[in-house]
Amino acid sequence: MKFAIVCGTRPEVIKIAMLHRYLREIPGVEVILISTGQHREMIAPLFDWFEITPSYDLSLMQPGQTPQGLLARAQLALDDVLESEKPDLVIVQGDTSTALAGALAGYHRKIPVAHIEAGLRTGDIYSPFPEEGNRSLIGRLATWHFAPTQRAVDVLEKERVPGTIHLVGNTVVDALQWTADRVEAKEASDQKVVLITAHRRENFGNAMNEALGAIADIARQYPDVRFVYPVHRNPNVLELAHTVFQGVANVELIDPLPYPQMVDLLRRSYLVLTDSGGIQEEAPTFGIPLIIMRESTERSEVIDVGIGQLVGTNAVRIRELAKHFLDNPSEREKIASIPNPFGDGTTSQQIGDILVQSQSE
Repeated sequence: MKFAIVCGTRPEVIKIAMLHRYLREIPGVEVILISTGQHREMIAPLFDWFEITPSYDLSLMQPGQTPQGLLARAQLALDDVLESEKPDLVIVQGDTSTALAGALAGYHRKIPVAHIEAGLRTGDIYSPFPEEGNRSLIGRLATWHFAPTQRAVDVLEKERVPGTIHLVGNTVVDALQWTADRVEAKEASDQKVVLITAHRRENFGNAMNEALGAIADIARQYPDVRFVYPVHRNPNVLELAHTVFQGVANVELIDPLPYPQMVDLLRRSYLVLTDSGGIQEEAPTFGIPLIIMRESTERSEVIDVGIGQLVGTNAVRIRELAKHFLDNPSEREKIASIPNPFGDGTTSQQIGDILVQSQSE
């Protein structure tokens, strides 16, 4: 049996890596890994770290690319590969343009599609954009829906998607545990570290300016706390961050970190301020509280269990909540003891077993 896995962004590679490693060890299973190169520079080191090699590198990334332009190019290029390889199924992950292109390419070749991380919804088709639309469309095309949480299962059942729905957890936990076991930990320090990740397109402009301004205020109030911000290369983010944090001595603006080093920084963090979807999934593995600088989240499980709080980009709320955690270590310790809502690190094996069994029947 032959499985085609499609990826192209940093989160996708992280989340398919352990599945690829599991499937390739199963006798009789051939795995074709197709990289669209949507985030070309960011994914090459991940292939090395996880010891996986793309069978195809489509190198589709272009300067200033638009979601629709990438989607069109990816569909055409993926169709050529599927026509040549004739896999038994296509596996896509998440909600990127690459994932939608993979699902559409499989659909047009009448090859069944497996969707990892199915069932995430905010209910707002334009937030996040284009991810909310992408994952909703993939839900109509997939044969297997691998949901990370019961909430995602409920969404898929309500939408009456075709195919079968499986509650398996999130593969990001598998990758985090594997990486944490292998990455060299930096020497422990008593200094509190606050991790900042902010780059969402819908926050560009005044919203991000307000959020980062609030963080700058907090940093000035807590000069003994170290604030670390791996800044996205997008000019909308980069220029604003350097302007807002200019002269704030305890805020470190650094280049985006390689995945292993980012995992180590996360597990050493006291608190996370973020608008990133991925960090919302990753922080619970290490019991790190989250202040979520978004108006909505498709990962509301972190809010339900008490690990995260949704504050939007409201400066007052950001300052209040950050101060609450920095002043009350006991509140932070409560969160550290909350079970991970995204699984126990066996998701990739569950998915692999289900797909192999489906092809053996």
